[in-house]
Amino acid sequence: MEASVQISVAMALYIGMVIVIGVYYAKRASESSHNFLIGGRSLGPWVTAMAAEASDMSGWLLMGLPGVAYWCGLSDAAWTAIGLAIGTYFNWLFVAKRLRVYSHIAGDAITIPDFLSNRFKEDKKIILIIAALFILVFFSVYAASCFVTVGKLFSTLFSAKYVSAMIAGAVFVVLYTFVGGFLAESASDFMQGVVMIFALTLVVIFGISHAGGIGAVVANAKSIPGFFEFFGIAQPQVADGVQQVSEQGQALFAEAASYGFLTIISTLSWGLGYFGMPQVLLKFMAINNPGELTMSRRIAMVWVIISLTAAVGIGIIGRVLYPTELLTQSAAESIFIIMSTNFFVPFVAGVVMAGILAATISSSDSYLLIAASAFSKNIYQGIFKKDATDKQVLIASRLTLLIIALVAVIIALDENSVIFKVVSFAWAGFGATFGPIMLFSLFWKRVTRAGAIAGMITGGSMVFIWKLLIRPLGGAFDIYELLPAFLLSCIVIIITSYLTPEASKEIQEEFELVKTTALSIPEEL
Repeated sequence: MEASVQISVAMALYIGMVIVIGVYYAKRASESSHNFLIGGRSLGPWVTAMAAEASDMSGWLLMGLPGVAYWCGLSDAAWTAIGLAIGTYFNWLFVAKRLRVYSHIAGDAITIPDFLSNRFKEDKKIILIIAALFILVFFSVYAASCFVTVGKLFSTLFSAKYVSAMIAGAVFVVLYTFVGGFLAESASDFMQGVVMIFALTLVVIFGISHAGGIGAVVANAKSIPGFFEFFGIAQPQVADGVQQVSEQGQALFAEAASYGFLTIISTLSWGLGYFGMPQVLLKFMAINNPGELTMSRRIAMVWVIISLTAAVGIGIIGRVLYPTELLTQSAAESIFIIMSTNFFVPFVAGVVMAGILAATISSSDSYLLIAASAFSKNIYQGIFKKDATDKQVLIASRLTLLIIALVAVIIALDENSVIFKVVSFAWAGFGATFGPIMLFSLFWKRVTRAGAIAGMITGGSMVFIWKLLIRPLGGAFDIYELLPAFLLSCIVIIITSYLTPEASKEIQEEFELVKTTALSIPEEL
């Protein structure tokens, strides 16, 4: 059997399992919009943990992050991973339980816009509309990054045209999410989380073996200027975006650049994004027993630390083993695929690379589902047709899902897209739009509706302003847009809240009730 056929069979078996899960949950998903969008708050601790992390990390964990490490070395990838691990921990520790309790008490909210609107007892649904619109914009970009991942995977494996491969992957993801809804997404995310960590770990172990051991990997990595440093960064020598290769067949690097304190803080700020990630926050809201979130946090942290470490390691090992294989930043994101196909017999390689498919599906179905719910539940039913039946909301959710997917496909048509860059922009958008107001809503009684509106608009718009207008100025301005946008949003929320009247007595009493209730829930270890 040809290698490509064996790989196809392995991946087809995986896809078959995913479809079975979707069909299994299809009936329950169609019973109500509550089941379709949040699974009736029925998740257990293991599914909550794995689904949150698998839907969060997406294909960039197996392609984007290793690609960064392969292209410019340890520092950028490692500091990003450290920031993400810290952010993951604090999000589970501080936000998870309080949000689960608050979202239930505040009108049994089943979407993030719902929660924020209910939190401030809105009559005119301004917060709801702003939140829903930002979700639609940034999740279209996020879903596009997943479709780029699928396109690169299939075009690399089967020598298929990128656009055809990308569209085929998008169609599968849309059909799956369309049928199964939140429960199918969460159940398959659990399985996909297992596949992802298995794939990452296996490739790292075999990579170290092929490279001659950890010592050999480190020694070879250190021979490249700035490549294996926390405070320096390698600079590939490029012409028209392509790394140059010497006559002796060696990849050429310029002198290492410094990786200073400001850059480290900027990169660590990836962790701030977690406080505003709807796909993660929704899993907090969906757990059946909030007391089990302690167990979920521990499961999630083990998964995150192992997965991020392995992903960075794959990029480093890949550069040692295949120094001239991938000569553009976009191509570098295929190092996981190159290593898998070279290390394993085709069928096993197919199983391992199902990890990329797993990561992509687990994320894109979350993104599409949340974006669809933002429109159908919050704009269609919340604004335009308040008397919409549950069945009409369900139909609107599925139609919106199709439209968003089409927009994402259009964004993903560029074959030279760098997954890491696409994800970093959407991540900053969510982190700055929702992170600050989520934290203030959960932990500061004095925050007002006007403060929430001003903070969300400031955070979301500043991501665009900093990325497109300020960051290109370079120097001290060349920092990740999430950090200045997040901080400015916090400042605006505080100032606006103090300049406007305090929240009503009803809102303040509800805040105290949530605080007391959350503290009274025993942790189940």
